[in-house]
This record gives sequence, C-alpha cells and structure tokens, in this order.
Amino acid sequence: MRARIPLGLGALLAAALLAALGVWQVERRAWKLALIARVDARLAAEPVPAPGPERWSAIGADDAYTRVTVRGRWLPVRSAYAQAVTDLGPGFWVVAPVDTGTGIVMVNRGFVAAAQRGRERAASGAASVAGLLRVSEPGGGFLRRNDPAGDRWYSRDVAAIARARGLSRPVAPYFVDADAGPQGGGPDGWPRGGLTVVRFRNSHLTYAVTWFTLSAMMAYFAWRIIRAGPARDD
Repeated sequence: MRARIPLGLGALLAAALLAALGVWQVERRAWKLALIARVDARLAAEPVPAPGPERWSAIGADDAYTRVTVRGRWLPVRSAYAQAVTDLGPGFWVVAPVDTGTGIVMVNRGFVAAAQRGRERAASGAASVAGLLRVSEPGGGFLRRNDPAGDRWYSRDVAAIARARGLSRPVAPYFVDADAGPQGGGPDGWPRGGLTVVRFRNSHLTYAVTWFTLSAMMAYFAWRIIRAGPARDD
C-alpha cells in the first residue's frame, strides 16, 4: 500500500525526535549534577562577608546558597511574615532588615508557627548573622501574588518588602537565611533558623531512558514497515 511510505517516514521522524529528547535529558542531567556539586561546595565552605553594593548588580542564581555573614544593626521596623511550609509544619518566615552601613540586607531570621507570629523575640541592636545567601523571590508564590498593601507575603521579595516598610537606603537583591542558633531565635527558640531545604530534583536519567526506549520502539516500527516492502497488487 502506498500509505506504508509516509507511515514509515513518519515513524523514522518520530524516532529521531524522541532520540533528540533523550539526548537533551542526558545534557540536562549533566548540568544538574554540576549544579549540585557547586552548591555542595558552597555549603561546605567557610562563610564569607555578604556581597556589598559594588557586587549587587552581578548577583544571580550562581551565588545562591553561598555561606555568608551579615554584620550591622537591625533596623527598628516591623518584620515581614512570608508564608512558609517547613518540616515543623505551616507558618511564616520572619524577615527583618539589617543596615550594614553601606546598604540594607534583608535577613530571614527563621520560622515561626502561626501561634507564635508577632510573639518572637524582636530583632534590635547589633546584628551578626551567618547563613545562606538566597536570591530575591519577586512577585509571590504559586498562584498567589504578594499583597504589600495588606502586608500579606507569599515570597521573600526583598525590594517589595523594603518599599512596604519605607526603607530608602539601597537594598541588596538577595536575602540571607539565618543558620540555626541564638543569632536567629530567642530563648524560647522562635524564630527558628537553619531550616533551609537544599534539595534538587534530578529525574533526568529516568526521562532519558523513557525517551530512548520510545525512540527504539518507533525505529523498530519503521523497520518493520520498510522491511515489509511495497504491497503486491492482486
């Protein structure tokens, strides 16, 4: 039948496209493994001073999870509470600004359960915080936009929080997740730092095997069509 020719060609094309998707997943896996290795190296390194204004324009994803220290003074403004879900359950991240002398760095002091919101130890006086650099989270969370006017936060958007608190000094385009310990929490343990989850989903090998398997199946299907040859007329 004449239909065998386009059917065979279509099967070959599908096999090639599926193989290309498999190759792409192999490349993505290599990229993800390199990313995990870089982040693991940052987590194991000694803390460095948090980047100053001269570096802010270059801050990006490659700086995420760098161990840093922030020193300065806590500014006397209300903390922002960004909704969070942690191993301790649902609640809020407590975000407060530190004036470093050259600019402002937002610090995620840690987690509080809903019942502790607003009852945690206030951040005041000198600040010395060690933690992980995290890039700002503009806009909001999944399907939820931040509402600065209503003081409802679903992500740690440092620029929006700074505007909502009337901060006029330059603000770093990142925040710092405080480590566990007295630097973040009061005598009662709230807010509780050190709850940053550093986990990267890596299913690229599974996807690659799936695409290559489908490609092989389509290639076999095309071979069977071509092998059958043209149909004979009666």
